[in-house]
Amino acid sequence: MNEGDVSPTRVIFLFDVDNTLLDNDRVAADLQHHLATELGAEGAQEYWKIFEQLRTELGYADYLGALQKYRAKHPRAPSLLFVSDFLINYPFAERLFPDALEVIERVQQWGPAVILSDGDVVFQPLKVSRSGLANAVSGRVLIYVHKEQELDDVEERYPAQHYVLVDDKLRILAAVKAFWGSRVTTVFVRQGHYATDPKVLATYSPADVSIGRIGDLLQYRLPELLKPKP
Repeated sequence: MNEGDVSPTRVIFLFDVDNTLLDNDRVAADLQHHLATELGAEGAQEYWKIFEQLRTELGYADYLGALQKYRAKHPRAPSLLFVSDFLINYPFAERLFPDALEVIERVQQWGPAVILSDGDVVFQPLKVSRSGLANAVSGRVLIYVHKEQELDDVEERYPAQHYVLVDDKLRILAAVKAFWGSRVTTVFVRQGHYATDPKVLATYSPADVSIGRIGDLLQYRLPELLKPKP
């Protein structure tokens, strides 16, 4: 089968954001350094404790929500304003992985690319916009609390005969594979701390395609993604 045999309307590419297209581990490390500078080591530790509790409660990372909860405990901490400014004005475009935009541009010769992410309703859309990813996909951005539970909505908004999902989390890839079966090709990008966790790797089945970095997708042709070798 030649690449030209497949109509662009037949396949849609779904891209995760954090640690797939954008180095979120680097963002978190920069935030940690800033927190330690503004709040001190104990204050930074307390923030991350609140952050993890909130992530367990909500199911997604909520950096601004954790900051609000920290403020409720420390209402007279003026340095929180500097932390807020740091988050809102962070240079997300500088944290895109090499070739991330090139990969999006390449796959869109075969079908539309859509951002499919988890997150809050303020910081995550800001991240997607400021990084340039929203423009790269012509505004096709979906952000849910648990995206793997909203696939019927994804399908209604962006119907396709076949989907290619690119993500750094095997848990997500496995859930989407269970829902769409042979109608989806799952691509595991081994970037970030989730992608290298031995426990995670041992828990979930391998994806259809596994790559070391997002830029590796530039080496693939469409037939290899529609019908990957076992």
